Amino acid sequence: MKRPLRVMQLLPELESGGVERGTLELSAALVAAGHESIVVSHGGRLVTELEGAGGRHITLPIHRKALSSLWQVRPLRRLIQTLQPDVVHVRSRVPAWLTWLALRKLPLAQRPLHVSTVHGFYSVNAYSAIMTRADAVIAVSDSVVSYILDNYDCPSDRITRIYRGISPAAYPHGWQPDAGWYNEIAQAYPELVGKTWYTLPGRITRLKGHELFLQLIAAQRKHDPRVHGVIVGGAHAKKQAYLAELKALTQQLGLTDHVTFTGQRGDMRSWLAASHRVFSLSTQPETFGRTVLEALALGTPVLGLDQGGVGEVMQMAYPSGLVPVVADAQKQLECLVTRLNEPLPPVAPVQGLTLQAMTDQTIALYQAKLQARLNK
Repeated sequence: MKRPLRVMQLLPELESGGVERGTLELSAALVAAGHESIVVSHGGRLVTELEGAGGRHITLPIHRKALSSLWQVRPLRRLIQTLQPDVVHVRSRVPAWLTWLALRKLPLAQRPLHVSTVHGFYSVNAYSAIMTRADAVIAVSDSVVSYILDNYDCPSDRITRIYRGISPAAYPHGWQPDAGWYNEIAQAYPELVGKTWYTLPGRITRLKGHELFLQLIAAQRKHDPRVHGVIVGGAHAKKQAYLAELKALTQQLGLTDHVTFTGQRGDMRSWLAASHRVFSLSTQPETFGRTVLEALALGTPVLGLDQGGVGEVMQMAYPSGLVPVVADAQKQLECLVTRLNEPLPPVAPVQGLTLQAMTDQTIALYQAKLQARLNK
């Protein structure tokens, strides 16, 4: 099916994060290819960017994990009936449930193609299983494919693995921020001047391995006192208590002057490029690891735990930076310190894993599934 498509993506909000970024990237690719893109969410700061690239945003409160969200089923059904999208593509569990409930009351002939993307290793229960009940299920890595098959009643022929990707033009190998950026950083964070930046990117949450990172900085400073830890990422209002815990641990480890918390930043690319090392230390496997790919594309060495999608990305792009996962926390720290003090080779330009490949494969999946419907 090669005619222009009308695609509706649904997710909780458009504030920040990998899911949100992927939604915007697909929207822009759809518009560029002559299709129509509609995104339904509770809104957020990325709406302006979405609309600037030709996408349309419709605000609907489909973000709350509460029974009150069920009041949105009828408005969503009416929206689908009015807009008549060819595809509805859900990216999170609450929107997935609301969409499924909205679609089931529509006559079969009026139902759009229902697609989901499994972005996470969700808890195994009926609530999460909704992500595998779409007509087509996209998994963002082979690790996710295995997780779905091991834990949910989902036929393998319904699942398509499509890796996330980045634009080589947006993350050119060897790129560095300009002098103005460095001057701005020197003024805002004078403690970083002349230091060796070890950076942990990502939002403030217990899953990202911040405690291990702080312990690593403390241990590594014994080998190189120029090392300075940089934590780039914001803390949601619900995570402020955890942020306070991290700052207390920073003080306890004697790192108050040697770790910088930048908070939410809009210049992550610059931080990744300017860093001497980037880390991925999540306490649980991640499904993909977008910032790992971004850092490697720029040419910055990454040390990452060999698990989940991060392990897959690094195996393809920079296996030298992989560190085995060890159950004992102290031994895990020792493994990281040992690897840090061994020579790391330069990062070669990343091959594959491009944004173009991701969006092309997604649109091709839409078209193939819609064509198969017509052929029935």
